[in-house]
Amino acid sequence: MGDTFIRHIALLGFEKRFVPSQHYVYMFLVKWQDLSEKVVYRGFPEYEFHKQLKEMFPIEAGDINAENRIIPHLPAPRWFDGQRVAESRQGTLTEYFGALMSLPVKISRCPHLLDFFKVRPDDLKLPTDNQVKKPETYLVPKDSKNNSVTDITGPIILQTYRAIADFEKTSGSQMALATGDVVDVVEKSESGWWFCQMKTKRGWVPASYLEPLDSPDEAEDPEPNYEGEPYVTIKAYTAQMEDEVSLQEGETIDVIHKLLDGWWVVRKGDITGYFPSMYLQKSGQDAAQAQRQIKSRGAPPRRSSIRNAHSIHQRSRKRLSQDTYRRNSVRFLQQRRRQARPEPQRSGSPGLREQAQTGGAKPQPAVPPRPSADLILHRCSESTKRKLSSAV
Repeated sequence: MGDTFIRHIALLGFEKRFVPSQHYVYMFLVKWQDLSEKVVYRGFPEYEFHKQLKEMFPIEAGDINAENRIIPHLPAPRWFDGQRVAESRQGTLTEYFGALMSLPVKISRCPHLLDFFKVRPDDLKLPTDNQVKKPETYLVPKDSKNNSVTDITGPIILQTYRAIADFEKTSGSQMALATGDVVDVVEKSESGWWFCQMKTKRGWVPASYLEPLDSPDEAEDPEPNYEGEPYVTIKAYTAQMEDEVSLQEGETIDVIHKLLDGWWVVRKGDITGYFPSMYLQKSGQDAAQAQRQIKSRGAPPRRSSIRNAHSIHQRSRKRLSQDTYRRNSVRFLQQRRRQARPEPQRSGSPGLREQAQTGGAKPQPAVPPRPSADLILHRCSESTKRKLSSAV
């Protein structure tokens, strides 16, 4: 195992809480070196983190020479922080932690920074709801480039889902479910594990165990992309069902359909099948990082493998069969091969044909055949004919 470090920090938004009194906490999605992703909640009063970081690196903080400062600035908290301040501070925090992650390793991977973003018990447990108001969640739009006040105009209503079966958690970061439990989804990961909250609990649950209240399934992803995106397998998987595909570690495949439950349709040659998305990585990314240990919770279960599933909806959405994926994929590949095949060269001028037959030598002009005596007699006058006949 290599050293522990953080690959990326993303600000998701903030929560307005009312217990024990009104305050704000920021939601961060922390991506670690082992490919795990954790959602943590940090309040701005933890400004002490910044002060201690400066004390640990006085040169880089500019305490000795201001010109040597590389640690970014972070404004101190105000005496009273309202919602407008909480909104405007999102851009500051995004820039601050983005700058920290780009600093030399001795700072960006120091124990002080790693400890600050490690999951705490409070990150997995919601505060007790006030009887008057429950916490309000404000999320940053995913297509937002600048986290300004205008990005967020009001509380975001988190999507509500219902559990279709009992789910027993296998790690501390997961959340157990009972059939019929209603949860709010905070973060949807491509791995098929969603970070949810329910009453006073938080944790990761498989998307396959959840259904929207207004439909049996999550809205379908965009149509399959039969051109495919190149990915590399970072862990071997042996198919458990007929519509899955077995692959070894290090194989290059094309992803033709990304599904929200974490099981993507992949293509290897003319073969297609389901494969866990968390065992895949984009081609061209760091190979050493890709070989690190996969998340401890493993691939999420598929909907078809869940026993005693009970949906409140009578009819589920009809999904594409694997035969349909395979047939359309083969048709696309054949069309692409025909387009890539060079067209046969059309016949050129007679001179070019002769040049090709003679090995490139320039052909000589053809000598017309000598006319026969009968042809000459036919073209001459009678007197000339007689002269020629006597001569012949």
